[in-house]
Amino acid sequence: MSPSKTKAVFFDFMGTCLDWHSSVVKSMPASISTDDASKLALNWRRLYFLENEERFRQNLAPEDIDVTLARVLDTALSEAPGHPHLEASEKRQLVDAWHSQTAWPEVPKAIQSLREDLGLEVFVHANGTTRLQLDLTRSSGLKFDMLFSSKILGLYKPNLDAYRKALELVQRSPEEVVMVAAHAYDLRAAKALGMKTVYIYRWTDDIHEDMEQVQGEFDVFLESMDDLPNVIKNL
Repeated sequence: MSPSKTKAVFFDFMGTCLDWHSSVVKSMPASISTDDASKLALNWRRLYFLENEERFRQNLAPEDIDVTLARVLDTALSEAPGHPHLEASEKRQLVDAWHSQTAWPEVPKAIQSLREDLGLEVFVHANGTTRLQLDLTRSSGLKFDMLFSSKILGLYKPNLDAYRKALELVQRSPEEVVMVAAHAYDLRAAKALGMKTVYIYRWTDDIHEDMEQVQGEFDVFLESMDDLPNVIKNL
């Protein structure tokens, strides 16, 4: 594909662009050690993905992410070392923490370069609610041309129709769009539709994926977004 063929970039949001882990760990009660808080956060995230996968398999409508996170938090706590007991207010604080996240250090510059240097459209294409995405763009300072949530699309990723609908809304063909994500399942769906795919490795995500396999699955595998504009320019 020539550089001029790419017109837009779809970004997964949490994990890919945002450091969700730090925000969640910081919101944990002081009674939970930093190490245990990290393990709890990672397992909570894992359980959230499993819940989404189950709803996807059952062809259920997207659920408010706050509702899903609140429900699986009890399971995460029961599986955590020491089985910590949290008050309702502490649980609410933990769920609220997902609405305020900072970007990974290199992300703002990469997205700015895609927009200003390459003249590309940049979109969020992620599971979750529009409210969540609005809150996260504010807390992270990241700027996108549009936010596509599973709430607004009415579909969970990796349902292929979620990608088709977003492409239809921005009037772009799959060949004109690059999907950037830290989740292999996301890129596998995008690839199946003919989109170019860039995998961003984040230690917080895809913890059960075989990274050697992942490195060979997609068009590009990157350790960060530092070189993302140059990579997309030459895809």
